[in-house]
Amino acid sequence: MGFSDIFKNSFLTSYTSDNISVIHITAVLLITCLIACYIFFVYRLFTRKTFYSRTFNISLAAVSVITAAIILAVQASIVISLGMVGALSIVRFRTAVKEPMDLVFLFWSIAVGICCGAHVTEIAVVLSALLTILVIVLDRLPVGRAPMILVVNLAEGKLEPDLMKKVGEFCKYYKIKSRNIALGKCNLVIEVRSAKEYDMVQAIEGLEGVESVSLISHDGEVTF
Repeated sequence: MGFSDIFKNSFLTSYTSDNISVIHITAVLLITCLIACYIFFVYRLFTRKTFYSRTFNISLAAVSVITAAIILAVQASIVISLGMVGALSIVRFRTAVKEPMDLVFLFWSIAVGICCGAHVTEIAVVLSALLTILVIVLDRLPVGRAPMILVVNLAEGKLEPDLMKKVGEFCKYYKIKSRNIALGKCNLVIEVRSAKEYDMVQAIEGLEGVESVSLISHDGEVTF
C-alpha cells in the first residue's frame, strides 16, 4: 500500500460519520416534520390566493424533510456528498413561482430542512417564530387602498366629458386606462378610488346615453 492509498483511506475515514444511528435520523426527521407541519398551517392561514393550492402546501412540508435527509446524508460520508452534488446538478425545475409569498415559504422550508439536518434545530425554531411574527406585523400595516376598475359603455363618444365630470364628483383619483370606440359607441375602462362606490355607480347609470356600467375590484398593485 503506497502513500497515496494511505492518504485516501485516512481522508475518507475522517469524513465518514459512524455516529448517525437510526434513532438519531428518526429524531431529526420527526423534529423536521413538526416544524414542516407548522409551515403548512401558517401558509394555509396567510395565503390570499383565490384558488388555494393544497398540493403546493404539501410540497412545502415535504421539501423540509427531504432537505434534512440530504443534509444528513452529506454529513454521513464525503463520497455521498460528492455524489449528491453531481446528482442535484442535473435537476432542472421548470415550474415558475408567480406569487412572491410562495417563494418566501419555499425558502423557509429549505432553510428549516438545512438547519434541522445540520443539528441546529434552535435556529429553525427561532427562524420560524420570527418569520411568523414578521409576516403578521407587515400584513397588518396600513397601506393605500387598491383602486377599482370602472367599465362604462356609452351610446355616443361625445358623452365622455359628462361622464368624467360625474366621476370627478365622487373620486379624488381617477385615470382612463382604456378607450375603445366602434360604430360611434364608446367603451371606457377607468381606474378610480372612491369612498362612495355604490352612489357613484347609481349616478353614472342615471346619465343619458349610458348603456351599462360595472365596478370591478382587482388584486393589482396599489397606486399612490
